[in-house]
Amino acid sequence: MRKPPNDTVADLAADAPTPSADTAEGPIRRCILSGERDERTHLIRLAISPDGVVAPDVRAKAPGRGAWIGVDRTGLEEAIVKGKLKGALARAFKTGPITIPDDLPQAIEEALTRALLDRLGLEARSGTLLTGSDRIAETARRGKVMMLLHASDAAADGNGKLDQAWRVGNETEGSGERGIVLPVDRTRLSVALGRDNAVHVALTDHRAAARIDQFLGRLLHFKGEGAEPAPGMTI
Repeated sequence: MRKPPNDTVADLAADAPTPSADTAEGPIRRCILSGERDERTHLIRLAISPDGVVAPDVRAKAPGRGAWIGVDRTGLEEAIVKGKLKGALARAFKTGPITIPDDLPQAIEEALTRALLDRLGLEARSGTLLTGSDRIAETARRGKVMMLLHASDAAADGNGKLDQAWRVGNETEGSGERGIVLPVDRTRLSVALGRDNAVHVALTDHRAAARIDQFLGRLLHFKGEGAEPAPGMTI
């Protein structure tokens, strides 16, 4: 994220962008807690109901004004405990009393996870996603896998074999490059993809991999976890 100099409270208000703040990559917003500025696709939007209850709007679809945060879950929890989030939201929305649910951090994490799984499901239906160790290994060795993902409960030896096939196809043997372990298990992954026992996932289209990279990167950032991006990707 880029940190702007001397932000004011007005600068941090809800959805209002700064003049000339938008870029070719997308609209720029400021985190109401840190003041840091980034593309809105990298941030998390919070919406407020008519009765003042705050809720995550990770798809940025809810009507009305919203406020954006870019901190991780630990930072958010600290801001809630110290009252900083409530104060920032009051300044951003300028409405009546605001209620922050106790489970807001967990609700955000779950919403980000659902958004990632929904995106993976769409890629599966569009034909840009492979499952099955043998199919993935063969495709990876031919250099046709753009992103490699493993369920959280996948066996280490299975991950290792596919990681090795991926390195062979990418001509990066000896680099230690490996697929990303998802923060969801095979059961939930299988349901999302509509396939039986989906343990490993490969994206075979660069644009599809970039889309998943965005959803996954936002989730992992909120969870406070790092991940090595796929070749050509930036999380």
